[in-house]
Amino acid sequence: MRKLLVSLIAIVSLLQTAKVFAQETITGQDVKANPITTAVPFLTIAPDSRHGAMGDAGVATSPDVNSQHWNASQYAFMESSFGIGVSYTPWLRDLADDINLAYVAGYYRLDNQQTVSASLRYFSLGSIQLTDVQGQPMGSQNPNEFAFDAGYSRKLSDNWSGGVVLRYIRSDLSGGVGDETYSPGNAFATDVSFYYHSAWKDSRQRREISAGIDISNVGSRISYDQGETKEFLPANLRLGTAFSMDLDEYNSLTLTADINKLLVPTPVDTVSTTDSGNGTIIVTPGYGSDKSAISAVFSSFGDAPGGFKEELQEVMVSLGAEYWYNKQFALRAGYFYENQNKGNRKYFTAGAGLKMNVFALDFSYLLPVERNNPLQNTLRFTLSFDLDAFQKIRR
Repeated sequence: MRKLLVSLIAIVSLLQTAKVFAQETITGQDVKANPITTAVPFLTIAPDSRHGAMGDAGVATSPDVNSQHWNASQYAFMESSFGIGVSYTPWLRDLADDINLAYVAGYYRLDNQQTVSASLRYFSLGSIQLTDVQGQPMGSQNPNEFAFDAGYSRKLSDNWSGGVVLRYIRSDLSGGVGDETYSPGNAFATDVSFYYHSAWKDSRQRREISAGIDISNVGSRISYDQGETKEFLPANLRLGTAFSMDLDEYNSLTLTADINKLLVPTPVDTVSTTDSGNGTIIVTPGYGSDKSAISAVFSSFGDAPGGFKEELQEVMVSLGAEYWYNKQFALRAGYFYENQNKGNRKYFTAGAGLKMNVFALDFSYLLPVERNNPLQNTLRFTLSFDLDAFQKIRR
């Protein structure tokens, strides 16, 4: 009962946090719009349908084949020995019809304690007509980006697990067309994650509580001009909790909540002032681009020009729910919130899933709060296979 109360208190607290953020109003004292931008933002897009249907929440949910993106340490608690999943997302369909995200992930359990995993994410930006600074055409090109991951997770105890992921990233935004000083960007990054899971029975019904933390995309900075300028990767901190309960023999429900914060410098406007004493113009430099990736992670908790209030605005909230009938049919819903000064992404999500012995099929749909949002009508499709179950059937 104590574990149940702790779980409910944690979830309610996160729900209340989301409510407080959502009720913020713009006043003359509020920080103006100051969104954080990074290179290769495709790394932050939810790649699969299950978590995409739950408001992009997934750091503390039950493990599945796509845990590589959300929290790789979850793989240590997988019941199956071997699985693979394929996801496809037509992206920004209201702007273009040829931008797509494809994602393949898989895992293999070495023993009862250790699991290895891998994933490949490919983002196509479609066909783009390139021009020079004078507006003269330079031909058509198909920019693309991809990231390849390899991960290792291990149980640390009956309730805890840890994981690490190594990632190679390549971003080719012009395909070699244009200035000879341009080159595709290459970078390396790592994720570190931990997962807690506990289960017990209450009135003969199973209850589960879980929590997770994932620090992702911490690594080298990326450059497209042979090192002249370098941009930050979308390093991110994700924290979350989830509570699952069996309603009866056939029905179960999971509630989950995540909070996210980018671990990169907050942009600071360049300010020019005149000293009334001698007429000297004082220029305050803007973006902290001279920071290393590691120092940026630590300073990101206190570098916002608007102080602690702006730091809170940089926190994104994801809320999700998942209902299962007979462990075969799922309905999901969620909500994602981002402050209007930091990007203003606010949307509801929904989806469904069908799970058979060997394969599972999931899809999700995104519904923005505001009209004419480029994210509206976003669909995701995921097909996953439990190869361990397939081998048992063949036997």
